[in-house]
Amino acid sequence: MPAAERVLLRSVTMWLLLQSLLLLASCLRSAAAFPKGCYPSEEEGLKTFRCSNARLTEVPRDIPNDTNKLYLDSNRIPFLPRDAFRDLPLLLELDLSHNAIASVESGAFRGLAEHLHSLDLSSNRLVSVSKDAFSNLKAKVNLSNNPWLCDCRLQELIRTVDLVAGSSGGIVCDSSAQEEHVGKAFLQVIADTDFCNVYKKTTDIAMLVTMFGWFAMVISYLVYYVRQNQEDARRHLEYLKSLPSKQRRSEESSTISTVV
Repeated sequence: MPAAERVLLRSVTMWLLLQSLLLLASCLRSAAAFPKGCYPSEEEGLKTFRCSNARLTEVPRDIPNDTNKLYLDSNRIPFLPRDAFRDLPLLLELDLSHNAIASVESGAFRGLAEHLHSLDLSSNRLVSVSKDAFSNLKAKVNLSNNPWLCDCRLQELIRTVDLVAGSSGGIVCDSSAQEEHVGKAFLQVIADTDFCNVYKKTTDIAMLVTMFGWFAMVISYLVYYVRQNQEDARRHLEYLKSLPSKQRRSEESSTISTVV
């Protein structure tokens, strides 16, 4: 083999080896950036990031921002902070089931309203969540198997979100102001009870009682004030009667002017 060909072959071989090393280093660096137990993949043409059973205690950072499907199920995540997924504009599916989520801050799903079509929050520790946490979200939401407090707040939430078909039966009253509701499906309960209307009536009654209390206090003070002035005036007049006539007339004129 001519020397020129050997040099060319050697150069090509070195170039390919260098490219392979750079690719390997890039893959190792990317893998090191992910939490233990998390890995990217591609499923049905969609970029997927899986962190199932990874013992996570928070939503991981450095999730690829072109992720379409994110699996964070079966971990130990206790709450979802504001802007937890703001860097994932292409996210279509989000699985947060089987965690320990007890709190969802308003704005936790901000940035996902346009694309997200599936959100799974089943089998967590949700008791009460503001409807604002799901503001403008168009995704199908699964809220089943949580220890819900059945009240007006939950009623407003259910009216706000679009539930996954067949999941409503799993939204069960774990606690309620009325004992007979415990253990029943929430949609079954609100068929007969309007929690928000009951709350409004209770609030109205409380306001009326408060207003009546203040009104009674004002009236009592006015009555006391008038009686006190009358008593002071009576004592002063009795005192004037005990004075000599000339001085009494002068004092009476002064007292009458003051009273008037």
